[in-house]
Amino acid sequence: MHLMELKKQNKLKVGTKQSTRALNEDKVATLFVAKDSEQHVVRNIIEIAKEKNVQIVYVDSMKKLGKACGIDVGAATAVILK
Repeated sequence: MHLMELKKQNKLKVGTKQSTRALNEDKVATLFVAKDSEQHVVRNIIEIAKEKNVQIVYVDSMKKLGKACGIDVGAATAVILK
């Protein structure tokens, strides 16, 4: 999935807490992770995604991920729900 298509998704959750919750509930189709996010923040969510065989897409920066999600601040993670 192309990064700029994220904004068009109506099943989008932005942020580590919401992304983790959705992953734990087996509701995630794709996980987006910013490469420049703090590793201690995203390490757990990446592990959960790998365990559940969820596609992981890495984005260059938190700023780009936030902008792609239609928010004015950076985002460490975002997910597209099934």
